[in-house]
Amino acid sequence: MAYPAGYKYTKEHEWISIDGETGTVGITDYAQNSLGDIVFVDLPKVGDTLKAHAVFGSVESVKAVSDLYTPVSGTVLEINEALTSAPETINTDANNTWLVKLELTDATELDSLLSSTEYDTFISEETGH
Repeated sequence: MAYPAGYKYTKEHEWISIDGETGTVGITDYAQNSLGDIVFVDLPKVGDTLKAHAVFGSVESVKAVSDLYTPVSGTVLEINEALTSAPETINTDANNTWLVKLELTDATELDSLLSSTEYDTFISEETGH
């Protein structure tokens, strides 16, 4: 699976794309594939303040419930309301299905995240493939 080069990644399998001071967060294709059919997404409220690497919600699949971790600190500007009625959208296009948009608090936190190449290597090491 190719991971978009313009994104940054966490070892907890979230991605973030940056546009100015706004970060758009989703889960990776690897994560959605590991979870299986996604049936529910629990997201924060607009205006919530999130800390880097803290739990901000969860994704529920037919297999398990998995916590979502914030890649960087920020304030929630928007949540993807469409996921309330169609959480399975994540399964069909994880790389383009966002969960939340954040106003970044500290852009230097992005430096600690993985590039697409580093994330791909991390997945290979995790899975042995």
